[in-house]
Amino acid sequence: MRKISLTGWILIAMLAGILTGLVIHFNASKEWITGFSSAISLVTEIFLRLIKMIIAPLVFSTLVVGIAKLGDIKAVGRIGGKTLLWFLSMSLISLLFGMVMMNILQLGEKLHLPLPETTVKATLEQTSISFKNFIEHVFPESIVEAMATNQILQIVAFSVFFGIATAAIGEQGKIIIKGLDAVAHVVLKMTGYVMKLAPLAAFSAITAVLAIKGPEILYTYGKFIISFYASILCLWAFLILIASLFIGKRALQLVYRVKDAVLLAFSTASSESAFPQLLSELEEFGCPNKIVSFVLPLGYSFNLDGSMLYMTFASLFIAQAYGMHMPLMQQVSMLLVLMLTSKGIAGVPRASLVVIAGTLSLFNIPQQGLLLLLGIDQILDMARSATNVVGNSLATAVVSKMENSLGIGYTEEK
Repeated sequence: MRKISLTGWILIAMLAGILTGLVIHFNASKEWITGFSSAISLVTEIFLRLIKMIIAPLVFSTLVVGIAKLGDIKAVGRIGGKTLLWFLSMSLISLLFGMVMMNILQLGEKLHLPLPETTVKATLEQTSISFKNFIEHVFPESIVEAMATNQILQIVAFSVFFGIATAAIGEQGKIIIKGLDAVAHVVLKMTGYVMKLAPLAAFSAITAVLAIKGPEILYTYGKFIISFYASILCLWAFLILIASLFIGKRALQLVYRVKDAVLLAFSTASSESAFPQLLSELEEFGCPNKIVSFVLPLGYSFNLDGSMLYMTFASLFIAQAYGMHMPLMQQVSMLLVLMLTSKGIAGVPRASLVVIAGTLSLFNIPQQGLLLLLGIDQILDMARSATNVVGNSLATAVVSKMENSLGIGYTEEK
């Protein structure tokens, strides 16, 4: 009898979660559902905490070893330049695609919402859109604080300096490299243990949402959800097409290989939950460790394609809902602001809402409009988290190919 894969178990868990959530929604009291959802969500929260526990040591150890193996600062600069160029290009494409889709679909124009009073304040936190603040955020005041709060961009900055310095001191540095290489393998082993909880986390996340919201959430926002998911699928196809110009048919093979990580990000609405497994999958695909450990952590700060699409999608939907006409140049300005302010956001649930809130206020669009989407944000976040994983996987493979380092994969070689 064939053993069920992790993908199979996650799919089974998601289907079971949908059925369980709907049964509870229709057969239990509101008070009981609230208590049940709070209790069962604890499983998902524990899983995400375990994943976050792994991320900082994994990023630091793999990135330092990878940079040290690159040998010199020129190699780091070369690969970093190619990586950032790809990230910025794909982010711009994702933002632009969201803008085009909303101008075509005009999903919010029929709502005709009255503009709220200026005295009314939205409950959502704003984020700073200062370029100065962004640059300051890149460099940590304390690496301990950065690791404690999982500030991936700051961990990357410290790791780059640490890796270059380690390679520069010669023989003594090799001792550190060997030790951190061992740490990386230990943390990846821990990842294997944590991943056994993935189906339970997926089940609890889906059950909690459906138990509270029920099928009504799909009826009320059906057109928006369907349009967004259709746009996401189109973006997937476009990203795969662009990647195939560099790596050919292997772009589709890669997406299939990382399906477990994609499903995990989808079911938990967190692209961070897939990070540890994605490292292993990309290396097995044939991407060298030194490039995977460098590109992937950067991708989690600079290359969130799903979140990029959602930002223009949601911002223009809210503007349309309030009857606010935005000229093309103003939309482009918003796109560029989102391009800047989104860099460095964490790949965790609700992070993009914070960026959108700050951008809306800059263009005098009522932030209260975000409350329209909060009810379905979990469902939308699932799609954009999965897309972030796909985009970062393709980016890593493309950069590996640019460096003429994309192998046939460990499995095939054996």
